[in-house]
Amino acid sequence: MLLQIALRKKASTLTAVVTAAAMALSPFASARAQEGKGPPVLRDTETEQLLREYTRPILRVAGLEKQNIRMVIINDSTFNAFVADGRRIFVNYGAILQSETPNQLIGVLAHETGHLAGGHLAKLREQLAGAQTQMIIAMLLGAGALAAGASRGGNNGLANAGAAAIAGPQEMIRRSLLSYQRQQEENADRAGVKFLTATQQSPKGMYETFKRFTSESLFAARGADPYLQSHPMPAERVAALQEFASTSPYWDKMDDPALQLRHDMVRAKISAFMERPETVYRRYPQTNDSLPARYARAISTYLHGDLRSALSQIDALIAVQPNNPYFYEVRGQALLESGKPADAIAPLRKAVALSNNAPLIEMLLGQALVGTDNKAYTDDAIKILRAAVAREPEAPIGFTQLAMAYGRKGDYAEADLASAQAAYLRGDNKTARELATRAKTRFAVGTPGWVRADDIVASKPPRN
Repeated sequence: MLLQIALRKKASTLTAVVTAAAMALSPFASARAQEGKGPPVLRDTETEQLLREYTRPILRVAGLEKQNIRMVIINDSTFNAFVADGRRIFVNYGAILQSETPNQLIGVLAHETGHLAGGHLAKLREQLAGAQTQMIIAMLLGAGALAAGASRGGNNGLANAGAAAIAGPQEMIRRSLLSYQRQQEENADRAGVKFLTATQQSPKGMYETFKRFTSESLFAARGADPYLQSHPMPAERVAALQEFASTSPYWDKMDDPALQLRHDMVRAKISAFMERPETVYRRYPQTNDSLPARYARAISTYLHGDLRSALSQIDALIAVQPNNPYFYEVRGQALLESGKPADAIAPLRKAVALSNNAPLIEMLLGQALVGTDNKAYTDDAIKILRAAVAREPEAPIGFTQLAMAYGRKGDYAEADLASAQAAYLRGDNKTARELATRAKTRFAVGTPGWVRADDIVASKPPRN
């Protein structure tokens, strides 16, 4: 029993170390943890497209162009970006909102690409596995000494030796892991600068961002043990980065004005959707007649109930940029969310055409078609939604709308299957299996629909 208690207690401690290590993969780790849930994800075609364009040249020079690295936007207002697997770069919307220039955000993405290119996640797992083995050995030896002390009538010498055998290696292993992570962060900084230079971009944005957070973390780091930090001490890290980055021949290169405008438009959009209207109007007062400011105010206006004024403002934006698909998308979304799905169809069709059939916008169009309750639109909705979910298979709303369209047509087998797929993607595995089981009874055995339903019945819940 004594050994079991010791193992349980120390295993809990190791779990805490592992969790801290995972959080520290980012240079700006969020203090908030999601227990038992995946991170809340935001989807937006305009923002995702911009992030893809930011990372594409960096991934190319890093040798990751064919790895299908995805950009994922997290619903968190703090400045953070991180990698948690080898397939995705996660970016808090706060990081986009707080990056004043494209180069500042690109620099952070280059750093995260450095982690991916260096295989840091896999190497960290190896380190953690080794640490776990060392921890178990230390616990066994320490527990043995504790047990021996107890068997000899409470021999304090043996008991103290046992406690030391457990605590000493634990502290040594923790310091070793943190030291390893500090080296990873330094390597990612250098790799990021190398990628930016290879793509003829300035590393100054990375330096500016890290310097900004240095001043914010100096007070917290004051008096801290540098050997207990998961990242290099802020001032030292930024000084090393400046020395290395300033040698780039592109140090003083500015962002292209057109790219800066797109960056500002996305920041305005995020502000309008994610911040209170009074905050939006402080950022973008009526005296600011720039396109991003007008974009933010138009979105905020429709979100808070004044559809007529919002549509007038959106139409004025369209007059300035008649080929901007996202202005038509916002117009359609405003109408759809105001209970006017029939009126939303025309602007959403225009947005789909101008965006080269962006699947998320196609799903919005499908939702408008289904929402009209006009059966004449049913076949069109099914065609559009099927194309959308084929290219964007991880968006539950597409399958939800597809289920509604099939239900309206009376095709209950496909409706059940689409509903099961939507539930599965939401993580509701119980409902997904129930719907898929019912769908199997409606399909002929061995048909494609039956096989897809059977896959859901036999599957495990998707990992968040």
